[in-house]
Amino acid sequence: MESEEKQEEQTDEQAEQQQCPECESSALVTSADGGEIVCEDCGLIIDEGNIDRGPEWRAFNHSERQEKSRVGAPTTQTMHDKGLTTQIDWKDKDAYGRSLSSEKRSQMHRLRKWQERIRTKDAGERNLQFALSEIDRMASALGVPRSVREVASVIYRRALDEDLIRGRSIEGVATACLYAACRQEDIPRSLEEVSEVSRVEQKEIGRTYRYVAQELSLKMEPVDPKQYVPRFVSELELSEEVQAKANEIIDVTAEKGLLSGKSPTGYAAAAIYAASLLCNEKKTQREVADVAQVTEVTIRNRYQEQIEAMGIH
Repeated sequence: MESEEKQEEQTDEQAEQQQCPECESSALVTSADGGEIVCEDCGLIIDEGNIDRGPEWRAFNHSERQEKSRVGAPTTQTMHDKGLTTQIDWKDKDAYGRSLSSEKRSQMHRLRKWQERIRTKDAGERNLQFALSEIDRMASALGVPRSVREVASVIYRRALDEDLIRGRSIEGVATACLYAACRQEDIPRSLEEVSEVSRVEQKEIGRTYRYVAQELSLKMEPVDPKQYVPRFVSELELSEEVQAKANEIIDVTAEKGLLSGKSPTGYAAAAIYAASLLCNEKKTQREVADVAQVTEVTIRNRYQEQIEAMGIH
């Protein structure tokens, strides 16, 4: 590996020192696979010592590639051991897919049990394993992508290193880290939605989130109500026209300073309600409120402010 890195460095240095014989430009770049040095200005290939750094075997589909690959799954922050330890499968089948004998099955059961026990060396690792499995469970229930789970796991590990968990519940900190990750990755979920899948009260999640964000200096931008619009519109089965109109209402009214200090979910819900009326696809305040998990009073208040700002009567 080191020799390969040195070769790449030498190639880059070579590219920097050389000049293009065609146009005498020094803007030379090395191609992605490291095999060619190309002039950026005229496109002349100056050096092509093509070395194929890929595997020597061939595969024509995903399953073939998986079978021939000599490495395991990539490391992940979502597991306490980063996915580096072995796991004994629960299927009770041998390499050929045949069922194991009862004696072998009981042996595998014992081995599996001990494997689970020795994967964590102390209480700290057991707690980390529990927290990361909670993050995974909640992320699944919220339907957020893998990247959010990875970010949440990294934030939780940072909180653990900074000793922020002492005196707080593991579930509370894990939920706060997931909420922070959702906001960082621009896939916002409201506190109400997060508390629904958590085993912790909403007030505690909010309090823990503020503490973790402050202590770890997480830079959090205010949530843009427009990020909630596509999800709410989809759940209400409204058209793209309503979605576009709701985004327009949010843009115009936010420019006039109406958004300051307002809940983004309530603001988005009111814009969707107003847009549905304007596009003749009327939804009741109750229906919109249920989807956005806000009260009808909030929608009425925001709606009145928005239509006044838009000059609609």
